Amino acid sequence: MSTIMSLARKWRPQTFSDLVGQESVFKAITFALKAKTLPQAYLFSGDRGVGKTTVARLLAKSINCKNGPTVAPCLECS
Repeated sequence: MSTIMSLARKWRPQTFSDLVGQESVFKAITFALKAKTLPQAYLFSGDRGVGKTTVARLLAKSINCKNGPTVAPCLECS
């Protein structure tokens, strides 16, 4: 029996390379991750459906990866 999942969750980007339409956010976050100089906080704002939660989840995956802060998280650690 398959699990029922909403389309938004099923097709949510899992890595920064899957992210579409957030070029400036992508550049800023990837630069900070590569330079190992993350700010103390990020504030995501905007209309509903622009990707705030998705970017926050990707950032959390990247920061909390067992391999250390990286642009491409392993997607295996929780």
